Amino acid sequence: LLQSQINPHFLYNTLDAIVWLAEAGEQKKVVSMVGSLSDFFRISLNQGQDILDVREELQHVRSYLEIQQMRYQDILQYEICVPEELYSSRIPKITLQPLVENAMKHGIDYMEEPDTGKIIVEFCRKPEQLVFSIYNNGPLIELEMVEKLLNEQGKGYGIHNIKERLELYYGALGSLEVKVTDAKYTCFTVKMPDTLQKKNPK
Repeated sequence: LLQSQINPHFLYNTLDAIVWLAEAGEQKKVVSMVGSLSDFFRISLNQGQDILDVREELQHVRSYLEIQQMRYQDILQYEICVPEELYSSRIPKITLQPLVENAMKHGIDYMEEPDTGKIIVEFCRKPEQLVFSIYNNGPLIELEMVEKLLNEQGKGYGIHNIKERLELYYGALGSLEVKVTDAKYTCFTVKMPDTLQKKNPK
Protein backbone atom coordinates (compact mmCIF):
# COMPACT_ATOMS: atom_id res chain seq x y z
CA LEU A 1 0.00 0.00 0.00
CA LEU A 2 2.81 2.39 0.86
CA GLN A 3 4.54 1.77 -2.44
CA SER A 4 1.32 2.19 -4.44
CA GLN A 5 0.30 5.50 -2.87
CA ILE A 6 3.21 7.75 -3.86
CA ASN A 7 1.71 11.23 -4.12
CA PRO A 8 0.99 11.62 -7.86
CA HIS A 9 0.72 15.40 -7.58
CA PHE A 10 4.29 15.55 -6.29
CA LEU A 11 5.45 13.53 -9.31
CA TYR A 12 3.46 15.62 -11.80
CA ASN A 13 4.68 18.90 -10.31
CA THR A 14 8.28 17.70 -10.30
CA LEU A 15 8.12 16.58 -13.93
CA ASP A 16 6.56 19.91 -14.89
CA ALA A 17 9.40 21.71 -13.12
CA ILE A 18 11.96 19.56 -14.95
CA VAL A 19 10.36 20.41 -18.30
CA TRP A 20 10.35 24.11 -17.40
CA LEU A 21 14.02 24.02 -16.40
CA ALA A 22 14.94 22.14 -19.58
CA GLU A 23 13.14 24.69 -21.74
CA ALA A 24 14.98 27.46 -19.87
CA GLY A 25 18.33 25.81 -20.61
CA GLU A 26 19.05 25.05 -16.93
CA GLN A 27 20.93 21.82 -17.64
CA LYS A 28 22.67 21.53 -14.25
CA LYS A 29 19.39 22.03 -12.38
CA VAL A 30 17.68 19.45 -14.59
CA VAL A 31 20.39 16.89 -13.82
CA SER A 32 20.20 17.68 -10.11
CA MET A 33 16.41 17.43 -9.95
CA VAL A 34 16.28 14.18 -11.94
CA GLY A 35 18.93 12.70 -9.63
CA SER A 36 16.96 13.72 -6.54
CA LEU A 37 13.75 12.30 -8.01
CA SER A 38 15.52 9.02 -8.78
CA ASP A 39 16.85 8.77 -5.21
CA PHE A 40 13.43 9.60 -3.84
CA PHE A 41 11.70 6.71 -5.62
CA ARG A 42 14.57 4.27 -5.11
CA ILE A 43 14.35 4.70 -1.34
CA SER A 44 10.54 4.76 -1.39
CA LEU A 45 10.50 1.28 -2.92
CA ASN A 46 13.58 -0.02 -1.03
CA GLN A 47 13.28 -3.42 -2.75
CA GLY A 48 10.11 -4.16 -0.80
CA GLN A 49 11.81 -3.89 2.60
CA ASP A 50 9.91 -2.11 5.37
CA ILE A 51 12.91 -1.19 7.55
CA LEU A 52 15.91 0.92 6.61
CA ASP A 53 18.78 2.86 8.15
CA VAL A 54 18.30 6.42 9.34
CA ARG A 55 20.92 7.40 6.74
CA GLU A 56 18.61 6.21 3.94
CA GLU A 57 15.49 7.72 5.49
CA LEU A 58 17.26 11.08 5.75
CA GLN A 59 18.39 10.81 2.12
CA HIS A 60 14.74 10.25 1.22
CA VAL A 61 13.83 13.46 3.07
CA ARG A 62 16.78 15.34 1.56
CA SER A 63 15.83 14.29 -1.98
CA TYR A 64 12.31 15.55 -1.42
CA LEU A 65 13.51 18.87 0.00
CA GLU A 66 16.09 19.38 -2.76
CA ILE A 67 13.31 19.04 -5.33
CA GLN A 68 11.05 21.44 -3.45
CA GLN A 69 13.88 23.94 -2.97
CA MET A 70 14.49 24.03 -6.71
CA ARG A 71 10.77 24.52 -7.30
CA TYR A 72 10.40 27.23 -4.68
CA GLN A 73 13.66 28.97 -5.64
CA ASP A 74 14.76 31.40 -2.90
CA ILE A 75 11.80 31.11 -0.55
CA LEU A 76 12.59 27.72 1.03
CA GLN A 77 15.45 26.79 3.35
CA TYR A 78 15.99 23.57 5.23
CA GLU A 79 18.32 22.07 7.82
CA ILE A 80 18.87 18.41 8.69
CA CYS A 81 20.53 18.21 12.08
CA VAL A 82 21.41 14.59 12.79
CA PRO A 83 24.63 13.31 14.42
CA GLU A 84 26.41 10.96 12.05
CA GLU A 85 26.78 8.30 14.75
CA LEU A 86 23.00 7.82 14.64
CA TYR A 87 22.86 7.07 10.91
CA SER A 88 22.91 3.30 11.44
CA SER A 89 19.78 3.23 13.63
CA ARG A 90 16.93 1.27 12.05
CA ILE A 91 13.42 2.68 11.58
CA PRO A 92 10.30 1.94 9.48
CA LYS A 93 10.69 3.45 6.03
CA ILE A 94 8.70 6.50 4.91
CA THR A 95 8.27 7.72 8.47
CA LEU A 96 9.73 11.22 8.15
CA GLN A 97 9.12 12.33 4.55
CA PRO A 98 5.31 12.49 4.87
CA LEU A 99 5.77 14.75 7.91
CA VAL A 100 8.04 17.02 5.88
CA GLU A 101 5.51 16.97 3.03
CA ASN A 102 2.80 17.92 5.53
CA ALA A 103 4.97 20.83 6.71
CA MET A 104 5.15 22.02 3.10
CA LYS A 105 1.42 21.53 2.41
CA HIS A 106 -0.02 23.02 5.60
CA GLY A 107 2.78 25.43 6.51
CA ILE A 108 5.24 26.66 3.89
CA ASP A 109 2.67 26.79 1.06
CA TYR A 110 0.67 29.37 3.02
CA MET A 111 3.52 31.77 3.68
CA GLU A 112 3.37 35.21 2.11
CA GLU A 113 6.28 36.77 0.25
CA PRO A 114 8.87 38.01 1.07
CA ASP A 115 8.94 35.61 4.04
CA THR A 116 11.24 32.61 3.67
CA GLY A 117 9.93 29.18 4.61
CA LYS A 118 12.15 27.02 6.76
CA ILE A 119 11.98 23.34 7.64
CA ILE A 120 14.24 21.78 10.26
CA VAL A 121 14.69 18.03 10.79
CA GLU A 122 16.31 16.99 14.07
CA PHE A 123 17.10 13.56 15.45
CA CYS A 124 18.48 12.58 18.83
CA ARG A 125 18.80 9.48 20.98
CA LYS A 126 17.50 9.48 24.52
CA PRO A 127 17.75 6.54 26.92
CA GLU A 128 16.26 3.59 24.99
CA GLN A 129 14.43 5.97 22.67
CA LEU A 130 14.81 7.63 19.26
CA VAL A 131 13.26 11.06 18.80
CA PHE A 132 12.69 12.82 15.46
CA SER A 133 11.33 16.36 15.23
CA ILE A 134 10.23 18.22 12.08
CA TYR A 135 9.75 21.99 12.50
CA ASN A 136 8.30 24.52 10.07
CA ASN A 137 7.89 28.28 10.40
CA GLY A 138 4.72 28.55 8.34
CA PRO A 139 1.37 29.67 9.78
CA LEU A 140 0.88 27.95 13.12
CA ILE A 141 -1.24 24.83 13.05
CA GLU A 142 -4.65 25.01 14.74
CA LEU A 143 -5.92 22.45 17.25
CA GLU A 144 -8.73 21.38 14.91
CA MET A 145 -6.23 20.61 12.17
CA VAL A 146 -4.07 18.60 14.59
CA GLU A 147 -7.05 16.43 15.51
CA LYS A 148 -7.97 15.98 11.86
CA LEU A 149 -4.47 14.99 10.78
CA LEU A 150 -3.97 12.53 13.63
CA ASN A 151 -7.39 10.89 13.50
CA GLU A 152 -8.65 11.14 9.92
CA GLN A 153 -8.18 7.87 8.12
CA GLY A 154 -7.17 7.94 4.50
CA LYS A 155 -5.25 6.22 1.76
CA GLY A 156 -1.49 6.25 1.41
CA TYR A 157 1.00 7.33 4.02
CA GLY A 158 -0.56 10.40 5.61
CA ILE A 159 -0.19 11.54 9.21
CA HIS A 160 -2.82 9.16 10.57
CA ASN A 161 -1.18 6.25 8.77
CA ILE A 162 2.21 7.06 10.31
CA LYS A 163 0.61 7.04 13.75
CA GLU A 164 -0.96 3.63 13.07
CA ARG A 165 2.30 2.17 11.75
CA LEU A 166 4.18 3.34 14.86
CA GLU A 167 1.59 1.61 17.02
CA LEU A 168 1.89 -1.54 14.87
CA TYR A 169 5.65 -1.76 15.31
CA TYR A 170 6.07 -0.42 18.84
CA GLY A 171 2.73 -0.50 20.63
CA ALA A 172 2.47 2.18 23.32
CA LEU A 173 6.20 2.92 22.95
CA GLY A 174 5.69 4.57 19.54
CA SER A 175 4.05 7.98 19.30
CA LEU A 176 3.43 10.98 17.05
CA GLU A 177 2.90 14.36 18.71
CA VAL A 178 2.18 17.86 17.39
CA LYS A 179 2.84 21.13 19.19
CA VAL A 180 3.66 24.80 18.65
CA THR A 181 7.04 25.82 20.08
CA ASP A 182 7.92 29.00 21.95
CA ALA A 183 9.82 30.10 18.83
CA LYS A 184 6.55 29.94 16.85
CA TYR A 185 7.32 26.80 14.88
CA THR A 186 4.88 23.97 14.29
CA CYS A 187 6.63 20.77 15.38
CA PHE A 188 5.79 17.13 14.64
CA THR A 189 7.69 14.72 16.88
CA VAL A 190 8.05 10.96 16.37
CA LYS A 191 9.22 8.82 19.28
CA MET A 192 10.14 5.14 19.12
CA PRO A 193 12.36 2.60 20.88
CA ASP A 194 15.88 2.35 19.46
CA THR A 195 15.38 -1.31 18.57
CA LEU A 196 12.39 -2.78 16.71
CA GLN A 197 10.21 -5.00 18.87
CA LYS A 198 8.50 -6.79 16.01
CA LYS A 199 9.72 -8.40 12.82
CA ASN A 200 8.69 -6.91 9.51
CA PRO A 201 4.99 -7.58 8.91
CA LYS A 202 4.43 -10.04 6.07
